[in-house]
Amino acid sequence: MRPFVVISALIVAAAPSLHAQKLAFDLGFVDATGNSDVTNFNLGEKLTWKLDGAGRWAFTQGAKMLYGETGGSRSTESYDVNGRLEYALSPRIGTFGFVAFQRDPFAGVASRWSAGPGVAIGLLRGPRDTLGLEVAITSQRERSTAGVSRSFAATRTAALFKHAFATTAFFTQGLEWLANLETSDDYRLNSESAVTAPISKQIALRLAYLIRFDNLPEPGFEKTDRILTTGVQIAM
Repeated sequence: MRPFVVISALIVAAAPSLHAQKLAFDLGFVDATGNSDVTNFNLGEKLTWKLDGAGRWAFTQGAKMLYGETGGSRSTESYDVNGRLEYALSPRIGTFGFVAFQRDPFAGVASRWSAGPGVAIGLLRGPRDTLGLEVAITSQRERSTAGVSRSFAATRTAALFKHAFATTAFFTQGLEWLANLETSDDYRLNSESAVTAPISKQIALRLAYLIRFDNLPEPGFEKTDRILTTGVQIAM
């Protein structure tokens, strides 16, 4: 928990000098079933800023943490941190490079690093609806809680749909497929459905449901984790 707080504090302190366009924090309630069975809290943050006046270069950084204790003992723990540099070739097509880290010991993952280049395409841009598609080639490095390490090349295909109910209230649906290029049965699917509804200019209520599926989980662990989060989102 301490590293997440330190990183978040540094980001907040550096935000003015980085000309941040948007900084948001999520605080809320978590109900997780699967490899973890616990009720507790979640923290998250996302920072976005432009790197040039034309708006072609942009950088985004995000982090999420789930942590809980039951009876004085740690009962759940999960960390996700990512950074992404984007360049817009046109209003609908762009390229990007990203790096991501995940730690989820209750799913048997001590550390999981991924990085690589990709292409983003805007398939739909309507008054209320948008749909984007991303394709990337990634390098994966993983270490299990049993101490087994492995590295391999993979592909990442993702889609994000957004529907605006009103000016600031919206629904988002994200789907992500990660496939090991060396072992066809080794793939992961992630799905996140979320609804965000503002209660003021800077504060909104957010409900999200995340499903993580690993077709070849670590021995002794389940394939699917389901995480329901409800809470408050604060924009700065």
